[in-house]
Amino acid sequence: MATIAESLRIDSAGVAGLLQQASLEIKGGADEVEVDFTSVRRIDPRSLRTLEQLAGEAENKTLRVVLRGVNIDVYKVMKLAQLVPRFIFRS
Repeated sequence: MATIAESLRIDSAGVAGLLQQASLEIKGGADEVEVDFTSVRRIDPRSLRTLEQLAGEAENKTLRVVLRGVNIDVYKVMKLAQLVPRFIFRS
């Protein structure tokens, strides 16, 4: 079976909205969704909830969500929210 990958780049202004777009990519049948966080310096509660929903949808579809370029501050917040084990991180 061929792997279908979708890649999305997120800027700090629209994190929650673009994470919702990633959620639509999951529903669209991709095997892997890659989200580029290199421009994101902080994450707000709404975006954190959206990340949690994204992880849940990915787990239901048994596909991978790769977060690329997550800075240490965002990573720490995700770790406190116990979201780190639900994603794959790449630099």
